[in-house]
Amino acid sequence: MHIAIAGNIGSGKTTLTRLLAKNFGWEPHFEDVDTNPYLNSFYEDMQRWSFNLQIYFLNSRFRQILQIREGDKTVIQDRTIYEDAYIFAPNLHYMNLMTTRDFENYISLFELMSSLVQPPDLLIYLRASVPTLVNQIQKRGREYEEAIRLDYLRRLNERYENWIDGYKLGKLLIFNVDDIDVEENPSDLAMIIEKVNAELHGLF
Repeated sequence: MHIAIAGNIGSGKTTLTRLLAKNFGWEPHFEDVDTNPYLNSFYEDMQRWSFNLQIYFLNSRFRQILQIREGDKTVIQDRTIYEDAYIFAPNLHYMNLMTTRDFENYISLFELMSSLVQPPDLLIYLRASVPTLVNQIQKRGREYEEAIRLDYLRRLNERYENWIDGYKLGKLLIFNVDDIDVEENPSDLAMIIEKVNAELHGLF
């Protein structure tokens, strides 16, 4: 089975991926942040590196999905292939940080790749307000994220909401991160575990 967690930068995807993997005995697949050769360059010069970064993520996530479907383990994935195509790449194009030529090339590649893979059996969306995102981003203290602007996060949030509103590829659970703290409050994590269990296995 393939479970995926979607959400804006700082919404808590990695934390929830780790906690759910531990609880259910699933194999976690994390976003390729630490070894990503483009991330630092992208935040220093978004216009120059946006296309390279998006292609790197697309390739990385496509490979992840192929590995997930070829294996026999239940995997939980931190971020999906759809978020880059429906949220991050269009936003970069809208901000004139990716040319129309590069954007169309990217979307063409995404459409081909997504036609060859199955969507996740369950998508978990972490909804968070901009102040919550900023708080979480500051807490983890990644140097390259210090330059992220509020309007950038706000625009991403709007695109996330539009995407989730029209999501019809499979089962979907939405949690409001403003109201929960899965690391500090065990009852919040227990609530999520219960809902995930019910969605995947039905209520007994």
